[in-house]
Amino acid sequence: MRRLAQTALLALIGAGLLHTALFTNLYLRYVKEGLRPVLIASGIVLLLLATVNAVLDLRRSEDPHEPHEPHAPDHEHQHSHGHDHSTAPKVAWLLALPALSLLLYAPPALGAYTAAHSNGKPVATTPKERFPALPATSPLPLTLTGFTQRVQQDPTLAIKGRKVQLTGFVTPAGAGGGWYLTRIIFTCCAADSQTVKVRVHGPDAPPANTWLAVTGTWHPEGRLGTKTAEAALDVQETHPIAQPVNAYTDDLPLTPS
Repeated sequence: MRRLAQTALLALIGAGLLHTALFTNLYLRYVKEGLRPVLIASGIVLLLLATVNAVLDLRRSEDPHEPHEPHAPDHEHQHSHGHDHSTAPKVAWLLALPALSLLLYAPPALGAYTAAHSNGKPVATTPKERFPALPATSPLPLTLTGFTQRVQQDPTLAIKGRKVQLTGFVTPAGAGGGWYLTRIIFTCCAADSQTVKVRVHGPDAPPANTWLAVTGTWHPEGRLGTKTAEAALDVQETHPIAQPVNAYTDDLPLTPS
């Protein structure tokens, strides 16, 4: 790989990062929203490096006083070792593939396949005094984590009999049948993702990865307010929704602007 190609590769990767972070929401498939400034800064740095590299090469080619190494020793060196150390290995061209994918075809987002092959995210224990009274809204919108905490940890049993609305995507439950409403949560990026699931009772499973808003009540399984209670829902209604912008958090969904 010659110096001109190395410069072009730096520019390509930098442009791919800037395109993804500045002009699309695709970066949210791979990292948390808070890392967007880091992606933008990285793209700018790579473009600057490419520009500096190109300027230096141009000056070097135009400077008549620039010393040139004799060709004979280089030629002999190549033959003595069978390869040339003055250029990067051809395998470096593989770095162009992820850059092109960012510009032309973004890799698919994590979804039901990942969720089905991962363990559920442990739900943090909430102190009893931190469960505020639930509003009278019906159905009550909750995150999957919030619903699970209310079912398994709330000593007031405030969730009993309440109609709630949860949002997530469909993950088949496997050999046992049924399905889960699921969210994948990024701590930092896709590499450290965790999964939170709520078992669904009632309607047949829609296609995997379908995003839904589901309405229902807690499915009695175990003792409410204790760890024996299953995070499960008797679903009364389901409504397909568009994948939210904040798909890799367990926040209440934001709709695209």
